[in-house]
Amino acid sequence: MKIAILGAKIIGGTLARKWAQAGHRIMFGVRSVDNPETQALAQELAASVGTVAEAVAFGEVVVFAIPGNAMTETIAAHGSALNDKIVIDAANRMGGGAMNSAADFAAHAPGAQVYRAFNSLGWENFEQPMFGDLQADLFYCGPAGVGRNVVEQLIRDVGLRPMCVGDLRQVGLVDAIGSLWFALAFGQGMGRQLAFKVLTRQT
Repeated sequence: MKIAILGAKIIGGTLARKWAQAGHRIMFGVRSVDNPETQALAQELAASVGTVAEAVAFGEVVVFAIPGNAMTETIAAHGSALNDKIVIDAANRMGGGAMNSAADFAAHAPGAQVYRAFNSLGWENFEQPMFGDLQADLFYCGPAGVGRNVVEQLIRDVGLRPMCVGDLRQVGLVDAIGSLWFALAFGQGMGRQLAFKVLTRQT
């Protein structure tokens, strides 16, 4: 699978390492192509680096792992190129209002298959998804079909168990889980090594 990761900081870099290990081809889309840290990361992973436009053109899947305050501008600038792509919104808009960018994707890339995932846990849980013998769950939402199968496989490739809560109308629920993570990790001082697990009992 060809994966474009927009952003090469801690979230994008951690996901890229897992996906490169799983055999996917990675291209980072960044504003500063010559950044030494990004170039070193790409060399480590046998990945490539390009502009955001080049990465979007490359990827079968496009992952947004950029600061939330850059989402509207980036989506508007590249929306038409995102149509027919599988898009994963992993960015959180902080400071009030919706944390997700579903409205911007609907306005500028109505033909994209948009999923909300990788936004509700700290990056440490992508790096180490196991808690003893328990595998952490990752909650996500998005349309049914082939795209969902692809997203679930990418979640598994990171080492997490995919937990779908429905189509994109459930994006607020996924964001609420992210808010719960922040409240426990920081508000209650439980720390970033914190994840969630759904338990069911056979009857």
